[in-house]
Amino acid sequence: MIAGSIDIVCNLFTPDEVANGRTGLDEDFKAQVRMPEDIRGGVTIERYLQKMDRAGIERSLLIAVRAGDINVRGSFEIPYERVHEVCRQYPERFSGLAGVDPFRGMQGLRDLERSVREYGFVGAHLYPHWCELPPDHARYYPYYAKCCELDIPIMMQVGHNLVYSRHRRLPSVGRPICLDRVAIDFPELRIIGIHIGVPWTEEMISMCWKHENVYTAGDAYAPRHWPAPFVHYANSYGREKVLFGTDWPVIDPERAVAEIDELGMRDEALRLMMRENALRVFRLPH
Repeated sequence: MIAGSIDIVCNLFTPDEVANGRTGLDEDFKAQVRMPEDIRGGVTIERYLQKMDRAGIERSLLIAVRAGDINVRGSFEIPYERVHEVCRQYPERFSGLAGVDPFRGMQGLRDLERSVREYGFVGAHLYPHWCELPPDHARYYPYYAKCCELDIPIMMQVGHNLVYSRHRRLPSVGRPICLDRVAIDFPELRIIGIHIGVPWTEEMISMCWKHENVYTAGDAYAPRHWPAPFVHYANSYGREKVLFGTDWPVIDPERAVAEIDELGMRDEALRLMMRENALRVFRLPH
């Protein structure tokens, strides 16, 4: 276990979020990912902090999710103000990430700027599949430019996506190769392709290897089942390009850390993945 680990992909999953339909997850998905029965109704912030403590996680980055066009049935959001409230209550433990909904036009850009300048959010977050547009679509470009202006990274799910809700099945539009054009057009933009890029993990690795401003994260999949090329990359020549995340509640932080300890990674690579890379990429306080 690395003391002071940083989880860069964490969702609010409290009883309030579950009751208000702000998770996007139905009961079938919870069963598919074998979510323990006792957490399916949500976990309080206080109980989650206990999990973080037991896992040695110092800070988690909370996503103020904007899951697609809010005017489309099945889309949802967690208001920036809600995440800011949690971060303000526990400033040493949580930092905010601003969800991007490209269908909100100039108001969305103003919201993003406010989240950073007033709320202290440390990055942006994008779900391409909820928008049903690949990462290199022109609709996202104003947001990429704004991230450059604010000097914040943007993370986005790449790879396939599962059926989170039977009421709205989403296409897998996030091939990692789509980051190629974005990285070329925005060389200043720090881009993190989360969820390992499954099933195109080696494509994700190739983007990280090609572009100095592209990173990836080991989240949403239990480390015991991480693809071998991903583990090798994180443990060797890609050690400065891989960050740690859970995508809670999909992966429990205690399980994630315990299974990473079983991988037998080199000390330097482990320290970089679990803490140092996040400090650098997100400009987090030491």
